[in-house]
Amino acid sequence: MTHRPDPSPVSRRTLLRGAAVGGATAAAAPLLRLPAARAAGIDSGSYRIRYDDGARQTILGLGFEIQSDSIGSGNKGLPDLVSGVPFDLTPDERTRFYRQILKVRADRGFRYCRLALGLYHRGLDATGKHLVDRYPGQTELLAEMVREAGIEGVAAEYWSPAPGWKSNGSFVKGGTLASFDPAFLDRLGDAMVADLDHLAARGVPITMWGLQNDPDVSTDYSSCTYDAAQYLAAFKAVAPKIRATYPNVMIHADSQHGWKGPRGRVLLADPRALSYVDAWTFHRIGSDSNQQITEDFTSGAAGKPVLNNEFEYLRPTSPFDRTLNTAQSIMNWMTFQNSPTWFWLHALKPTTNAESQGYSLGFWRPPHDTDFGHHPHIRPGHWDVNPENWNAVAGFVRYLPWDSVRHHVEEPVHEDGTPYRDHRIMAWRTPEGKQVFAITNRSATTPFTYTVDTGTAAAFQGHRFGPTVHNRPLSTVNGPTLALTVPPLSIEFWVRSA
Repeated sequence: MTHRPDPSPVSRRTLLRGAAVGGATAAAAPLLRLPAARAAGIDSGSYRIRYDDGARQTILGLGFEIQSDSIGSGNKGLPDLVSGVPFDLTPDERTRFYRQILKVRADRGFRYCRLALGLYHRGLDATGKHLVDRYPGQTELLAEMVREAGIEGVAAEYWSPAPGWKSNGSFVKGGTLASFDPAFLDRLGDAMVADLDHLAARGVPITMWGLQNDPDVSTDYSSCTYDAAQYLAAFKAVAPKIRATYPNVMIHADSQHGWKGPRGRVLLADPRALSYVDAWTFHRIGSDSNQQITEDFTSGAAGKPVLNNEFEYLRPTSPFDRTLNTAQSIMNWMTFQNSPTWFWLHALKPTTNAESQGYSLGFWRPPHDTDFGHHPHIRPGHWDVNPENWNAVAGFVRYLPWDSVRHHVEEPVHEDGTPYRDHRIMAWRTPEGKQVFAITNRSATTPFTYTVDTGTAAAFQGHRFGPTVHNRPLSTVNGPTLALTVPPLSIEFWVRSA
């Protein structure tokens, strides 16, 4: 008998649909027009956190992706080589990875692990129509990671269906489904449920599901393309089967342009299909965090949450500082778009791959990598952090526990009514009721002083992150009004002490 995971005590779909207080996609409260700082050379601002009545949405927790199999350097092809994490790591390094990246405290860590079906989980059965382990123990290792790191479950999503279902008979170079005949799609739905069953039966719980990553992109690695009509037909055939078997799994679409793209629009126009959409997923990889201030992602979402489930940098460098931009991406998706979660692309990437610098929170050296001209301090089977990316995310993993509730902040604006772009703030209460807020200074040269009215006389303890700074403790300050000068290129988390 196929094992199915028991429904969680609180439905993930219920959490998502109730993520925004007063409505999942309610627009962020208007900014209070406090006196603006100097138009040129802004160096200070006054803020008021509304812990009293400013609740906005429940933030479920953050997600990451795991590379549990190989991909060619520069995303070129699928090597036969068996290489991935946790597989390549020594037992001690696996434990250290679980405890220092995925679960930073006994009660804090990532909530979701994105799993690329048909890419990093791409073994095939004899029919070529079902995904299974490509090497012995692959899924059991993923189950160990989930269990030891306290992850709720995987966000399982196809980069490509099994080749037996595709027009080109291959994982790579795009292609689409071999048929869109109803009987064919019905069998495809059964096979996709069986793919999830393979994971669940081996101890990997399923929390999210997506039909296709980047459905209009054909690549040298695993991919499959769908036009809008094809996507609608496949979604309507498969999503009901996923819902029937895994009733608490969050089904999202379209893992590229959400409701704003052609596939999202046909789902919006079809009430039956729309009833299976729990959230809209966007990819705004490496984009300037200002985009979440200037662009509307919620008005057409039909009352469903919106979220970015893939964020990374496609080049080793970027025109703006990655650490601060990444931190502000998290904050701005939640503050301006009421997102319940946010995903970084990869926890670890191999030392052998050209894209690893921009994609990873850390690097691991596969046993076959004997080129110590790069990352010379990382031994085979070991890993180390990628500080420019990890320091951007780590504070949120540590100080933003699952199911925290965001509160509104009244903040200064420019004369045109727009908020400060390089100086962001976000405030929340933990499930235990502890008050926390994060502040940033994206300026490369000028300190910025936040004058923050917390509404309480309690003391707050600070913790600083930056491109080369990790969780540096700061002095305790007493409320209700805090004067906090943040150095250039810094992120700070202020936690109520008692």
